[in-house]
Amino acid sequence: MNGHFIILLGIVLAVLLIATGAAQLLKRCVGPEDLTIQNLTARINAWWVMVAVIAIAFLAGTAGVVILFAICSFAALREFLTLTNTATADHWALAAAVFIVLPLQYLSVGMSWYGFYSIFIPVYAFLLMPILSALRGQSKNFLIRVSEAQWALMIAVFCVSHVPALLSLTIPGYEGKNLFLIFFLIVVVQSSDILQYVWGKLLGRHKIAPNISPSKTLEGLIGGVLSASLLGAALFWITPFSVLQAFALSLVITLMGFFGGLVMSAIKRDRGVKDWGHLISGHGGFIDRLDSVIFSAPIFFHIVRFYWDLH
Repeated sequence: MNGHFIILLGIVLAVLLIATGAAQLLKRCVGPEDLTIQNLTARINAWWVMVAVIAIAFLAGTAGVVILFAICSFAALREFLTLTNTATADHWALAAAVFIVLPLQYLSVGMSWYGFYSIFIPVYAFLLMPILSALRGQSKNFLIRVSEAQWALMIAVFCVSHVPALLSLTIPGYEGKNLFLIFFLIVVVQSSDILQYVWGKLLGRHKIAPNISPSKTLEGLIGGVLSASLLGAALFWITPFSVLQAFALSLVITLMGFFGGLVMSAIKRDRGVKDWGHLISGHGGFIDRLDSVIFSAPIFFHIVRFYWDLH
């Protein structure tokens, strides 16, 4: 596994070096004051930081990966809750979500306790939160407040936790290599986002949901999903899948990633904001980077668990 990891890390670093060089060349040709070039440079610099953090987490093993995504969930939950309708009566419920539910979810993921982390949030936390809010005796906008808090937990914690949960799968002949499943998921889904943007700029004519996300086009969706799926098929050698299986799984998770981005864009439009946050320079907030992974991770996890895992 170490040899494969070094090869993959080398490929990623080579791509980042090429992107950095291209950005510097464009800056000289177009001028450093160009807003597009500034945005591109900020995004590339942010990717350097994110790749370094992910690489360190991977080298730290299961504990490092679980802690990394727990931190991401905490930041994403914070971003989501800032855009929800809350009242003083919800403080107990929100405190429980941040300081009890989130740690327990990731602790159970780290312990590979599937029977707990698969139902803890959608069953027990969903019942606990409205109880805590109701005990405070404030009924105004109760359903809206509770529903938004529950949705925040589902998106920022439950769905995201399925990324490190991939480490708990037991796949015959693939022991000790589960980190590559996370690499496969993130690379394919994030590549799809980028390629959809590129294909949309090159060939985009028919907008899919102009009132929600004007930049998303049918041509961009088809080109990006197919290109990223071919990339996923080319990465079959780091997975337990055949070439055809890797392509099919890539097709599923890239489509789910697209729908995830669309849903998150709809929420931002509803709240009248451009980005979920500004913690990552050039990338907005954590949810802006995780939106496609949020919807694809649970689907990818359960497909792999159902067909490949010994359970």
